[in-house]
Amino acid sequence: MTFKTTLGLCAFAGAMAIASGASAGAIDSACQTSGRANDPGICSCIQQVADMTLSNRDQRRAASLFRDPEKAQDVRMSDRKSDADFWDRYKNFASTAEGFCNQ
Repeated sequence: MTFKTTLGLCAFAGAMAIASGASAGAIDSACQTSGRANDPGICSCIQQVADMTLSNRDQRRAASLFRDPEKAQDVRMSDRKSDADFWDRYKNFASTAEGFCNQ
């Protein structure tokens, strides 16, 4: 997915979130409770990227990594194919969120 496409999708997702009253998702909630984000808006942005790049199941799993960062290392080092597949999706989500939300 190109940056232009990602940016367009994020803008669309943001507009849809505003129009629907935007309830916090699993990633947004975990981000805010982790205390690592200086700006609550960044957590909302990260959630928007998660909505575009991760399934609901993957979002719940990724949220657990926000709450317990050591779990991320366990997943990353796992020999299980399902963990490796999730880690690939998670890395894509993280790099997209970093590029879009840290502007």
